[in-house]
Amino acid sequence: MSQTNDDASAGADAVDALFSATYRELRQLARARLRSGGRNTLLDTTALVHESYLRLSRAGDVEFPDRPRFLVYAGRVMRSVIVDFARQRVAERRGGEAAHVTFTVQLADGGAAGEAEILRVHEALDELAKVDERMAKVVEMRYFGGLTEVEIAEALGVTDRTVRRDWEHARLFLAEALK
Repeated sequence: MSQTNDDASAGADAVDALFSATYRELRQLARARLRSGGRNTLLDTTALVHESYLRLSRAGDVEFPDRPRFLVYAGRVMRSVIVDFARQRVAERRGGEAAHVTFTVQLADGGAAGEAEILRVHEALDELAKVDERMAKVVEMRYFGGLTEVEIAEALGVTDRTVRRDWEHARLFLAEALK
C-alpha cells in the first residue's frame, strides 16, 4: 500500500473513531436541528446523522485535533446537508423532472414554508459572514454545531465573553435580515 493510501486510511479511521465517540451527541444535535422544522422536516434524525457521516468520510485530509473542532465541522456538514435537501425539495416543487400539476392552496405541501425558512436562514448566515466571519462561525457552531459558549471560545481562540457578544450581535443582524 502506498503512503497516500495509508494517509487516507488513517484519516478515514480518525473520522470513524470521532464519529463513533460522538454519535450520541450528533444524534441529539440532529434532533435539535430538525425539531424546529415541525413534522414536515426534510430528514429524520438518523438520516441527517448518517448523511453527515458520509460527507465527513469523503472529506479526505480534514484533521480534527479535538472534540470541539470535530463538532464544529460536523455542525457545518449538517447545515450543508439540510440546505442541500431544502434546495432539492424546492427544485422538485418548482418542476424538476416531474409532470406539472396545479394544486389548490389547501393541497399544497405544508413543508414549503419550512424549506423556504431554512434557505432564508442559510442566505442570511452567508450575508453575515461577509460582514463578520467570526460572528457567522459563532452562529454556525452554536446553532448547527450545538456547542457551548466555552467550547466555541476554545475552538476560535477567543474568550467566552467575546462569543456571547458575537452571538448577541449576530442575533440582531439575522433578525433584521430575516424580516
